[in-house]
Amino acid sequence: MKLVVDANILFAALIKKDSTAELLLNDKLHLIAPEFLFEEFAKYKELVLKKTHRSNKDFNNFLDLLRDRITIVPKRLIMPFINEASQISPDPKDSIYLALAIAFKSDIWSNDNNLKKAQDKITVLSTSDLIKKTNFLNI
Repeated sequence: MKLVVDANILFAALIKKDSTAELLLNDKLHLIAPEFLFEEFAKYKELVLKKTHRSNKDFNNFLDLLRDRITIVPKRLIMPFINEASQISPDPKDSIYLALAIAFKSDIWSNDNNLKKAQDKITVLSTSDLIKKTNFLNI
């Protein structure tokens, strides 16, 4: 199953050990994200470390795992879809995720309820939605 993964999912997995982290590491999920995703982590690393059980080393090791699991899509492949995405996006910061989902005809994995409810073009799955769906699909 191909999914655009929102940064809020990765932050949630880094902050606490739960089913989010397990899903991120499930090799039946093909995760894609815009190229700025890991820059966001560098920017908020100290904040995340303050909220997490992880040491700096654990944080970096988990980040390396995520880098191996998530396919980064260059901005040039997403930009042709940004205008369409901007028209349906409830938040300008979400336009890039919507554009990526449009470009790759995929759903988005995000816990952003506003992104899910404010538009109806792209399916947005929360972690609990994804757990239900993957259990149903035996993923």
